[in-house]
Amino acid sequence: QVQLEESGGGLVQAGDSLRLSCAASRRTFSSYNMGWFRQAPGKEREFVAAITWSGGSTYYADSVKGRFTISRDNAKNTVYLQMNSLKAEDTAVYYCAATGSGRILSKGAYTYWGQGTQVTVSS
Repeated sequence: QVQLEESGGGLVQAGDSLRLSCAASRRTFSSYNMGWFRQAPGKEREFVAAITWSGGSTYYADSVKGRFTISRDNAKNTVYLQMNSLKAEDTAVYYCAATGSGRILSKGAYTYWGQGTQVTVSS
């Protein structure tokens, strides 16, 4: 069992930056691939970014590529999502998730999920 807790969300203006953090409860955190997903009102939860267990590979949705950066610190059991040049369409609840699967881009492959943190971008 892995418990995940997101933090760092808030209300910002378009063009601003935010850094989300996701703290994991287990020291085996370093064995999990991690992902960030988001869900806007009335929409499906969608993939945002993912990072392999070692941090050696990262993946991004086209909509955030070049603006968002995923990273992890295995010594702190934490994964981050740096979000720059935020747009109104980035408004959503952001979730972090953990998977032991190699299907890192598939929402269905993630076993553990956090409760989410709200990001609101005003234009």
